[in-house]
Amino acid sequence: MHYGVIGLGNLGGPLAASLLREGFAVTVHDRDRALADSLLALGAVWADTPAELAAVCDAVITCLPSPAVSEQVLEQMLQTLAPGSTWIEMSTLGRDEILRLADRAAGAGIRTLECPVTGGVHLAARGEITVLAGGDADLFELHKPALQAMGGQLFHMGPLGSAAVIKVITNMLAFIHLVADGEALMLAKRGGLDLAQAWKAIAASSGTSFVHETEGQLVLNGSYDVAFTMDLACKDLGFAMGFGREFGVPLDLAALTSQAFIRAREAYGGDAQSPQVVKLLEDALGTDLRAPGFPGRLE
Repeated sequence: MHYGVIGLGNLGGPLAASLLREGFAVTVHDRDRALADSLLALGAVWADTPAELAAVCDAVITCLPSPAVSEQVLEQMLQTLAPGSTWIEMSTLGRDEILRLADRAAGAGIRTLECPVTGGVHLAARGEITVLAGGDADLFELHKPALQAMGGQLFHMGPLGSAAVIKVITNMLAFIHLVADGEALMLAKRGGLDLAQAWKAIAASSGTSFVHETEGQLVLNGSYDVAFTMDLACKDLGFAMGFGREFGVPLDLAALTSQAFIRAREAYGGDAQSPQVVKLLEDALGTDLRAPGFPGRLE
């Protein structure tokens, strides 16, 4: 099966590389052609436009920064994508957006599988990122070999829209954990503890989390570089708060976390790295959370 990948950024590039390493035929496109150079060296074929890519592929994978961009790219794809083909959307969209866009694709005879990913860019680079799928079971099975090539654990969450809900839930938890971890590390620092030793003790305790063990290291390094922006974090928290209102669930912690990220975006800009939400506390107290021996990027 011939796959196209549109959007070769922090996630899309590594996902395309994983497909190529597993022997899949892959055509790629991005607004920045330079992002394709390493993929072309692995055997990918370049397409100048989304429409040109869609014309030669059985399925098109998109990994894009916003619902608006996904919609723009989909409209171009539908000009040439053959009826019976599949659109695999791996961006993080709200449930309403993926349902609306999938309906638009269905009108052109295209089936949709939503497959947002979670776990971090470092896991995408290793082909170990978690894939959350929503859509028809037979479509999931059809593309399961490609999803297995790109990811580690796969979860078919149910019908279309299901993956959007669980992805927002997982991101909401990650952002809450990030704010909490910053507060915990600051308590350790102001309490006179060695931060590196405190990080290790937390990692070995009942208080640990995936975020502490990954993004916590980037905070201690001072790079904060998780390859995920403040704009994206605010977008996802907005989705979470919307689900809370829709489902009648009070999200007190999520609301406080959302407010913290909005303040951080105002302070450091939308392109700032999401772990810089911890910098709000560092700046407020005039106390940094640096410790030696921690990486600037996760491998």
